[in-house]
Amino acid sequence: MTIENGDFIKLEFTGKIKETGDVFDTTNEEVANEAGILVENKEYGPIPIVVGGNHLLKAIDEAVIGMDVGDSKEIEVSPEDGFGQRDSNLIQLIPMKEFKKQGMTPHVGMELTAEGQKGRVLTINGGRIKVDFNHDLAGKTLEYSVVISKIIEDDEEKIKSMIQLHYSYPNMDLDKTEIKIDGDKVSIKLDEITRFDQKPYMDVTFARFRIAKDIWDNMEFEKVEFVDEFEKKIEEGEEQDSDIKEENEE
Repeated sequence: MTIENGDFIKLEFTGKIKETGDVFDTTNEEVANEAGILVENKEYGPIPIVVGGNHLLKAIDEAVIGMDVGDSKEIEVSPEDGFGQRDSNLIQLIPMKEFKKQGMTPHVGMELTAEGQKGRVLTINGGRIKVDFNHDLAGKTLEYSVVISKIIEDDEEKIKSMIQLHYSYPNMDLDKTEIKIDGDKVSIKLDEITRFDQKPYMDVTFARFRIAKDIWDNMEFEKVEFVDEFEKKIEEGEEQDSDIKEENEE
């Protein structure tokens, strides 16, 4: 079975900058450690995507079509097909007073967000701070090594793969995630940790929308609902107090 557009798959990849050979992203923990880019609490291993679902660069989506489980491929991505060419207009001088207003003390290499754009401080010269809002990989030719680990065919597993992709939560237990399919409707009840112990920066509503959209666009379902159930838990001490009260009343 070869991969087609719209297929749910799991793949491994390592991305390098062609000009330097530096690894900037990988699904392999050992490679990440050797490259000095290991992220604590991140779960490494094959990642789920929908081919053509804009989960990876379009060039990678196109390259995996026709591959099969176990196949590997080297993919070269030009700046135009990657993160674009560098734009000098995205390098800006920002007055120091703007940082002071936000209670920030800038330093070279500092990452920041302004008007929805992510930037990095290049230089500090008196009262003016030079900030580069270009993507770190802009202007660079990229090399990806990809391996197809699995083609997902079961509907429930497809849905869980999208939950894994969009939540990316290290303590997620997909075995405790409940999926109910009724005609053209899918009901999803996430495990308790995923529902109530989110990363501070995670937009839960957006993550759920992305999951629903991937299901709508690539599966035969029209409705997706997320079920949140709250159950009161009685602490051990509360139970003991209740027992003592009953004994005293007798």
